[in-house]
Amino acid sequence: DGYVHNGSSVLSRAYLDCHLMVTNPLDYVEPLGKAGASGFTFHVEVSKDNWRELIQKIKLQGMRPAVALKPRTPVEEVYPLVEGDNPVEMVLVMTVEPGFGGQKFMPEMMEKVRALRQKYPSLDIEVDGGLGPSTIAAAASAGANCIVAGSSIFGAPEPAAVISLMRKSIGEAQGQLADGH
Repeated sequence: DGYVHNGSSVLSRAYLDCHLMVTNPLDYVEPLGKAGASGFTFHVEVSKDNWRELIQKIKLQGMRPAVALKPRTPVEEVYPLVEGDNPVEMVLVMTVEPGFGGQKFMPEMMEKVRALRQKYPSLDIEVDGGLGPSTIAAAASAGANCIVAGSSIFGAPEPAAVISLMRKSIGEAQGQLADGH
């Protein structure tokens, strides 16, 4: 609804990951920090001039900073944010064009995930868009270890079964990546 509401005690126990696709994410750091957000993800495309200040303010509010990149943005644009003196702690690779749910997964985005995983073996890499039982293995084997899934879970007759399957796929892929496969 465009407003930041104070979190309830139920939400305060959960990890509240806030992904903002806004033109000035600096405006939202303090309100989201006060509302109890755990993570704050901003888009590299709108933060090229002020990402250092943004990361610092996110951390000062006690949140975990992350950067997202849209499908058309080259993965190299996030490298300085991962390698900086005060780096982001996660990179979110959008696997659909942002804007609305239920879109088709873009498998070509897995090249970005693979590049990030090869360059930064311990980095948290998140994927968002079109993730579900039929696409989770591709994301997991490419190196994604954080998954955003909306429609595939909330539209499923048995959401818990979908979550379990996705967790298992990530766990198996992490084991294979650790073994060098």
